[in-house]
Order: sequence, then C-alpha cells, then structure tokens
Amino acid sequence: MPLLRTSLLGAEPAGTLHSLDELFALASAMEQEAATRYGELAEEMRVQNKSDLSALFTQLAAAEREHVDSVTRWSQSCLGRAPNPALVRWEAPETLRAEATEIMTSRLMTPYRALSMAVRNEERAFAFWSYVAAFAEDPEIKNAAEAMAREELGHVSTLRRERRRAYHSERDAARADRTSGATAGQVASYATSHVDAGTLERRLALHLAGMENHLAGAAANRTRELSQETNDMAVQAIGLGRFPASLEHADAQTIAEALTDAYLQAAEEAHDPERLQVLQALAEQAIVRLAWLRSLT
Repeated sequence: MPLLRTSLLGAEPAGTLHSLDELFALASAMEQEAATRYGELAEEMRVQNKSDLSALFTQLAAAEREHVDSVTRWSQSCLGRAPNPALVRWEAPETLRAEATEIMTSRLMTPYRALSMAVRNEERAFAFWSYVAAFAEDPEIKNAAEAMAREELGHVSTLRRERRRAYHSERDAARADRTSGATAGQVASYATSHVDAGTLERRLALHLAGMENHLAGAAANRTRELSQETNDMAVQAIGLGRFPASLEHADAQTIAEALTDAYLQAAEEAHDPERLQVLQALAEQAIVRLAWLRSLT
C-alpha cells in the first residue's frame, strides 16, 4: 500500500490523524491552499494578458472555495463546529507548487495543459486521503477519509471532463488548420479504425512487462504487479470505450492516460449500480497506475 499511494504523493504523509477535528482542519487547509494558488495563477495570467487562462483559473479558484465551504458544513454537521486551523499538525501534500512555476513561465501553456495540472493536483489529494484511510486505526477517521477520497475522485472526474472539452477544442482547431485547402481524399485519410479498452489494457500490460526488465528491487516488483493487474483489468474492459487504433502504438503513459479518462467518463454515464462499481474500481486502479508510470519518468 505505501508504494502504491506514494507514487502519487512523492512521499508518505508525515503522520497520522487522531481525531475528526484534525481531519477536517487538514482537509480545509488543503482546499484553501488550492483556492489561493489558483487565485494567484488567475492574477498572473491576467497580468500576462492571457484572458482564457485567467478565466479558467478564476473558475478553479471558485470551485476550491466551494470545497472549503463544503468541508466546513460537513465539520459543523458532524462536530457542531467549523474546522480549526490550529489543529493542522503536519504538512499536507504539495498543492500546485511545482506546476505553478511552469504555468507562469511557459509560453506554450494552454487550457488543456493547465487543466492537466489541475487534474494531477486532485489525483494527489485522492491518493492522500486513500492513504490516510488505509492506515487509520479509528473507524470514524477511516470512514471520513474514505469519503474524502471519493469526493476528490469526483473532483478528478469533473476536471478530466473539462480537460476533454479543452482537448477536443484544441484538436478541432488544429484539424481545421491541417485540412484547410486539402482534397476530399486527404481529409478522408485522417479517419481511423478503433479498438476497445480491453485491447489497450493488453497492450499496456506488454509495455509494463517490458519495463520490468529495466528496473530492479521494489520498482521491478511493483511494475510486475501492475502488469498482472492490467491483464486482469483487460478482461473487465472488453467492449468498453472506443479509441483510435493508432493508440496501440503509443507509449505506456499515453495509453494509461487514455484509459483513465475512459473509465472516469464511463462511470459518469453509468446508471446500473453494479456496473458503476466496476467502473469506479477500474478508474481508481487506472489513476494509481498512471501515477506510477509518471513517477518512473
């Protein structure tokens, strides 16, 4: 479990939570920090005359402030009082610290890339609360941390949906530029066949098996586990999703990213409770797997 979760966090959390008061205080602090950083980025983008990015970060800051209010209401409902900042005893996972510098200095920053960074931030929060839940001894803290993890997974899903929109918008603009003046035959050549998630899972399992040969120790063991898990996921993912066949030739991280998006999107659209449970489990496995691949690069 530690190796699984810290691939997202970078390091194990600095301690354990001993009360719901501490949990709500830390949750509020994490959401408030994210709101503050998004607000700072919105202002920086405004100064740089990047109005689309400024508007995007303003929206993200507002969403994080809503999360702060949600934690406050939850604390008041459970404990009869708002979170107390004085009870934050140890540092939470970094919130957009590394990404903020890239966002502010990059000349190539786009809404899609900015949303990708926001997704990673929410994935870290999901991993953090999953870790807390896994090692909590108090049942109340464990249940609350699991609820926090589910909440963060919902935030991941929302941001990924927005990121897909940004991706399609940017892709359509690029396609319009590429096909401008092209013949009908040239335009038709851009069409491609498709594969399902099961096919991509099997391809990803082969990637992971190959990567294991270049690793050692715990990293090799974890990659072997992921390869086996990925083969199991392939069985559950047969017939799910519709991906360009060309994606089979992509690198492991690109395939893992596409599969994560697909599971989250399918979970959003699922109405059958049993299917929803399967898709959510696939999404959680895919998020942790993607984080592991990122940690290797």
